[in-house]
Amino acid sequence: MTAKLSPPASPTRRHFFRKVWRQRLMCGVLALVTAVSVMASSPVKVAQAFPWQQLLFQGLQVIQLSNISDRQEVALGEQMHQNLLSRGTQLERGADVNRYVTDIGRRLLESGGQRRIPYRLFVVRNPQVNAYATAGGHVYFTTGLIRAASNEAELASVVGHEIGHIEERHLIKQIRQAALAQGVASAAGLNRNQVASLGIDLLINRPQSRSDEFEADAVGLRLLRSANYARSGMTGFMQKLLQAGSRTPTFLSTHPATADRLAALDREIRNGPGNACDVNPDPRSCGLDVAYHQQMTRGI
Repeated sequence: MTAKLSPPASPTRRHFFRKVWRQRLMCGVLALVTAVSVMASSPVKVAQAFPWQQLLFQGLQVIQLSNISDRQEVALGEQMHQNLLSRGTQLERGADVNRYVTDIGRRLLESGGQRRIPYRLFVVRNPQVNAYATAGGHVYFTTGLIRAASNEAELASVVGHEIGHIEERHLIKQIRQAALAQGVASAAGLNRNQVASLGIDLLINRPQSRSDEFEADAVGLRLLRSANYARSGMTGFMQKLLQAGSRTPTFLSTHPATADRLAALDREIRNGPGNACDVNPDPRSCGLDVAYHQQMTRGI
């Protein structure tokens, strides 16, 4: 049998293939430098280092995670949601409180313009005061936190803050950093359930960074202003949580509240753009109606 030979490549094709291989070589070098830099700064011993080829391959995968698409993020958020449920998270089924939280989220999101991903807000049946955002638009609020809020504006301030974490992709960035440090592949190159588990572990065990908290505060305050909520709800609720004394809420362990954050929010409220609630703070429309908030949350 005669072997079929490919025709010799034309100069144009040879130039094309040389260009492609140069690009691949540059990507590989970049990934290798990134991976070596991480290993050099990591406490992992040299004896535990990966072989060069494996290190190069994983470096390329981590770069893929840094470029995760919106569609991949939404799918990852859904996988994290299923992971939370499998770990025992119980969702509150009360129609009134779920509609209440969803309406707050819709008001904030619609006032802030077009969103790159859809959002889903969940009420978690848990007496602890806590709230957290995963990825892909999934945001969670415990019944304990909802009860701790005195009015809709205070609750809306937490909703806006958690939306800020997702808009800035804070958990995605944490996953990427952990993947670099641990040699974990990206969402596109690894079983999504493993990446989701890593994300949930980070969410539970690693507090938000100082810079992440400032960014989420800025987004949340901007959303409150755009949606015509009383912006004092954010500083008022944060101050209330700080004054909890020995009953420090879980929310503060993952979202450290500092005097610097409160000072920055106060400055922005005093000096930044205002809204209608600064001029005529109608209790109902500005989210200050205590009786309405109690009515909407009485079933939890």
